[in-house]
Amino acid sequence: MSDDLVQFLTAGDRTLNILFGSQSGNSEDLASKIGKQASSYGLESTVHDMGEVDAAALSGMKRVLIVCSTWGEGEQPDNAEDLWNAANGDSAPNLSSTNFSVCALGDTSYELFCESGKEWDRRFEELGGKRLLDRVDCDVDYDKPAASWAEMALPRMAAVDGDGLFQDDKVASIADFVSSGGSLQASTAPAPTSADADSKPVTQGGSDTQVFMHEGDRSLHILFGSQSGNAEGLAAKIGKRASAYGLDANVHDMDGFDVSSLSGMSRVLIVCSTWGEGEQPDNAEALWVAANSDGAPSLSQTHFSVCALGDTSYELFCESGKEWDKRFEDLGGTRLVDRVDCDVDYDTPSAIWTESALAHMAAVDGNGTFQAEMVELIIEELQGGDDIAVDGDDGFVIPNLESEELQVNVQVFRYDCMDGERGTDEWACVLPGNMSVLQVLRTMKETEDGSLTFRDGPANDPCTVISVNGRNVLPGLTKISDIASSVNGSWKMVIEPLPGGEVIRDLVVDLSIHDIRRSSLKPWFHGATRDGREFSQGVIGSLASSEATEIHLIRDFTSSILVDSFSDVMPYNPSYIGPSNIISLWSRVTDPRISEKNRAEHMSSLSSMGGIKAETDLSSISRNGELGMRVSSHMLDAKTSVLRDGAFSDSRHGKHVWWYCWSVKMSGKVNDAVIYRQVLGPIGLIGNLFSGISARMILGFTRTGGRVFNGLLGMVAPPA
Repeated sequence: MSDDLVQFLTAGDRTLNILFGSQSGNSEDLASKIGKQASSYGLESTVHDMGEVDAAALSGMKRVLIVCSTWGEGEQPDNAEDLWNAANGDSAPNLSSTNFSVCALGDTSYELFCESGKEWDRRFEELGGKRLLDRVDCDVDYDKPAASWAEMALPRMAAVDGDGLFQDDKVASIADFVSSGGSLQASTAPAPTSADADSKPVTQGGSDTQVFMHEGDRSLHILFGSQSGNAEGLAAKIGKRASAYGLDANVHDMDGFDVSSLSGMSRVLIVCSTWGEGEQPDNAEALWVAANSDGAPSLSQTHFSVCALGDTSYELFCESGKEWDKRFEDLGGTRLVDRVDCDVDYDTPSAIWTESALAHMAAVDGNGTFQAEMVELIIEELQGGDDIAVDGDDGFVIPNLESEELQVNVQVFRYDCMDGERGTDEWACVLPGNMSVLQVLRTMKETEDGSLTFRDGPANDPCTVISVNGRNVLPGLTKISDIASSVNGSWKMVIEPLPGGEVIRDLVVDLSIHDIRRSSLKPWFHGATRDGREFSQGVIGSLASSEATEIHLIRDFTSSILVDSFSDVMPYNPSYIGPSNIISLWSRVTDPRISEKNRAEHMSSLSSMGGIKAETDLSSISRNGELGMRVSSHMLDAKTSVLRDGAFSDSRHGKHVWWYCWSVKMSGKVNDAVIYRQVLGPIGLIGNLFSGISARMILGFTRTGGRVFNGLLGMVAPPA
């Protein structure tokens, strides 16, 4: 960047005012993100809630960006109403010195789409403002158009000089500089003094990545909310691990922690358990109340991630962690890694989250700016960089991977179909932690008992699924260290056949039901009538790469048997086609190349009694790691589509709906309990009293022994 451009971007007033009008929080979040981007353009951004802006102050603002949503039928959001009235009053300010642009958020399902944003755009022009960039009107999926608007609006705002005059010839050079990876703060920062250099723990002769990992502020703050000590212990482990990433970790007990200090923290990790029915642990209660008060700090400069600990046997699984995750986002924080929700066996998922979270936190530079391109470089640095052994005759040697040996107690289910006897064999072994479960079974068969029977094959063989410590896995792809449970330093593996099927012998289960279910579905297209390109094999439909990838990812799983085993419904409903077939049908329905006839056939299969409606609880699927979350998400999309298309014909008594019933716990807090599979209609209302949570409450079953419910009104006529 030339010295002239540096001088231009640093001279005079560089203030950018971003005003948001928001009803649900989307505009506020978008305004906060734009404010963070502005610093790269040499702008000093201030994000304003419209409800706190004096209309008279607008006349003194040289650069203004407006992000405003529309409420209801073309109305201003609540926080923008007063400012809008003032801007249309007799004393409305003169904006002849103001350069502006507007991003309008709305919903095309409403007649007056983005009306509030259109009104602000028109009113600023009427008051004399100069529009630097045309307004953008965004639908509910606003991320991409809003991002494009911001990329064009910010260089234009940066091209307004210190005297408030727009210099059109500067726009292109500013945009090129930032798009090429430049940042005004980084490029114009003064060189460190010798005293500063002496105080930095920079590695002599180290790589650029090592230098990055030790420059500037490297503090990481880890907050834990713990009832039984698990979250505290995990936070301590993460703190020790952080030093490998060049981070100075500080572990804080949430009890007594000053909420106002959060605003000055660039990197924050939260490890929080859930107590009872979705309540905060005792040591986190006071901080949670403070974080939700009127004096809660802005976290616009804070990068965060959350590890939530819980127990799936409770209805509000990991609720406390979910609350912290949402609250940090509401306060303007930037989430670098998605929250992980851990069950009681939290070691493996929390360890995976820890490595990802620390790498992302380490990629936040010394000035508090996240550098996304550094994440992979930091991971490579910790893994030993790009050095590859080349000592062999062919120029490449596969490295010898060593792993810590574990003393493992292996219990294997045995069943003799001839005698009808069943039991358990147990072996005490010393095995390398990186050995797969399938290799363990092979070793047992070769050295201990040749009659041990299990399905063998390649590591990714979809038919080899078994249960290990209660988790259904592909044994060839599962390492001992990832699946074995440790109690007081002793490792244990309980290997059993896949549940829900007829055991043939030992770990071998009859899988024919999966073939029967799959064969009941019709083929997804007829090549003879398909539009596309003609090849020797037939007609192949053409599709954009991005669309094809998205459709492919829906069915991107190794074993349909493994996916089906995630469902709690499969063993008890022989007519249910299963999650794998649901996902397969849904991917075909979403394929734009499919004919309407075939689409209707697949939707009919999805909406049948053995289709998606037979899966009553997707949480049993979503708790199975990343694959389970992905499958659950696509199944939810399929269920939503089926229910939307089914109108009010889903039941002879009415439509199946999701209703919420409010009950007050003994602590005085409101508990939102989801009641499943309710129906509308006079006969259905009576049935509702004996379904799901309603039945549990009416029959007197509670987890805490407290009052069952406060009244029948919420059961029969829940609030809208």
